[in-house]
Amino acid sequence: MFKNLRDLFKGSAPSTTKETGNDLSLAQIASNGKIDLSGWSTELLDGRQVDVFVPSTETPPLAVVLFLHGHGRVLLNKNPVFTQLLQQHKLIAVCPDGERGWWLDVVCREFDAEQSPQEWLIDSVLPFIEQRFSITPPRIALLGVSMGGQGVLQLAFRYASRFPVVAAIAPTVDIHQLYGSGIPLDTMFPDVEAARQASVVLNLHPLAWPKYQFFCCDPADADWFDGAARLGMKLSSSGILHERDLETSGGGHSWEYFNRMAGKSFKHIVESLRKLE
Repeated sequence: MFKNLRDLFKGSAPSTTKETGNDLSLAQIASNGKIDLSGWSTELLDGRQVDVFVPSTETPPLAVVLFLHGHGRVLLNKNPVFTQLLQQHKLIAVCPDGERGWWLDVVCREFDAEQSPQEWLIDSVLPFIEQRFSITPPRIALLGVSMGGQGVLQLAFRYASRFPVVAAIAPTVDIHQLYGSGIPLDTMFPDVEAARQASVVLNLHPLAWPKYQFFCCDPADADWFDGAARLGMKLSSSGILHERDLETSGGGHSWEYFNRMAGKSFKHIVESLRKLE
């Protein structure tokens, strides 16, 4: 069932073809030359790549989108769809490269021998944002795709008061289903049950949850849709308010779908940030 994803996830270098090569909408937008990507810059933080977007605006932006990438490690600095939305809504974006550590509070040797990816976000990336832009939670919204989608949900549920605004596109909720695939996830847990216990669905807190959360998954995403549907049912049965879109289809688990749902995700983020004012 997961053969295609297993093959994709085994690659260790940032993906340049698997997640973008067949995305016609992205190619068409990029070819018209109308989207300015010059607002992006790349910095190093603790020796790791962090891409930063600063919109062109007369007044300083008031919020940051912290974007967590998928297993292919594709960031947003070459993506005109997300860049256009960031510029339109005057939002800063900070996109760290967390390798293939699943953004969990579990040590991944590929990422670091001692510090977990989630610890790095809290201990290094957040201070970087504050020092650079004088913006702090809760005005840091979380956005992620695929592996990063489950990563932002994990982060938001663990630190609900700090990250009340979160949007997850095609989150890989049932991470344990990839255990044993020969990817770094195998080194992070002793067995599949331990990986399952670390999944989003089993780490919800009915009394501490992000106030404004949205997630979506393509019904044609055969590998990850069931997990997203279970997450929705668990949230509903627990009385946890959320928004979800499990109906819109187009592209499966790919950048075609991620780009398709970008507008709806940014709409959720912008409207939720306004409610914090």
